Amino acid sequence: MDIYQFAIRPLFFNLVKADPEWLHQQTIRSLNWLSQTGTYPPGSWVNHRLEKSLCLYDSRLEQNLFGLKFPNPVGLAAGFDKDGVAAKIWPSLGFGFAELGTVTFHPQPGNPRPRLFRLPLDKAALNRMGFNNSGAAAMAARLSLEKQELRLIPIGINLGKSKITPLEAAAQDYLDSFRLLKDLGDYFVVNVSSPNTPGLRSLQDAAMLGAILELLQTENTSQKPIFVKIAPDLEWEAIADIIILAKTYQLAGIIATNTTISRDKLKTQVIEQTGKSPQSEAGGISGEPLRDRSTEVIRFIWQQTQGEIPIIGVGGIFSPEDAWEKIIAGASLIQVYTGWIYEGPLMVSRILKGLLSHLEQSGLNSISEAVGLEAKSKA
Repeated sequence: MDIYQFAIRPLFFNLVKADPEWLHQQTIRSLNWLSQTGTYPPGSWVNHRLEKSLCLYDSRLEQNLFGLKFPNPVGLAAGFDKDGVAAKIWPSLGFGFAELGTVTFHPQPGNPRPRLFRLPLDKAALNRMGFNNSGAAAMAARLSLEKQELRLIPIGINLGKSKITPLEAAAQDYLDSFRLLKDLGDYFVVNVSSPNTPGLRSLQDAAMLGAILELLQTENTSQKPIFVKIAPDLEWEAIADIIILAKTYQLAGIIATNTTISRDKLKTQVIEQTGKSPQSEAGGISGEPLRDRSTEVIRFIWQQTQGEIPIIGVGGIFSPEDAWEKIIAGASLIQVYTGWIYEGPLMVSRILKGLLSHLEQSGLNSISEAVGLEAKSKA
């Protein structure tokens, strides 16, 4: 029995009605404690139990991509561990990689609270956090202490623009963060698609994004893989422009997608904490309402590039079927966040078991053979 789904989630979601951000902070504090004490009792015992319950190892799920080894294709999306305080614990929770951040050069408190809302009827969340984080220097100091230890999974770092930095100085702001962190992340993500920093999405414009990528790649002498994370709300023409930029600046790939500003087909009429409708609240929607659109974007990028540019698929993944759908549409890797909150810690191993079943049913020997299978089968 999944105690999270039958007892813990109903307790916090329905009976206690705990504030989502408060719950998130308590979870991060617990994971930080485990991260710090994982090699000593009782932390080591807890870590061992977690690994036994939540991890699944199978060579068919392994991939070598852009110079990194991924033990499985399911990663933690950016936004959960903003300051990298639990970087060491994510392998014990079954993840094949984890993305820290979003981190900005300047520390910032983010937007006023409340700024995170659950939409249970839609299996979704609405957030307008606003890149609250301790800043790139603080993350660099923390990760520097851990760098000596052997990493079990790749750790990515998601970079955002500081709110106080004008749009015309955005490229330098991203560069300043990258300089502090470039030796500490296994891959990097240029986040120009959050709806919660004023004007940020305008940086997806080809000229502005090109300026950012130019500076970063000039600094990137050790050739760390760099991705760009895009919004699901872009027109196909704008996505095509970003694909051209990805090729021009030799990016490792594209992350599709961030949260959506669309409110189409939401069942939630009123958000309990505010008494207002989702349509009248600012912020991005994540979870199930995003699933189909993010898969469409993945499919489009795969078709436009013939699979030449790796894609990390994120948005609305709750089940093995959701994960499989994104992989056969063209995603080499997938990330979860909102689904993990709703489904609980056992979700990762459930997805991995399901992916192995799909491989067997399709007569495939490895997950890499499934990437883009949908388009290949139509060719």
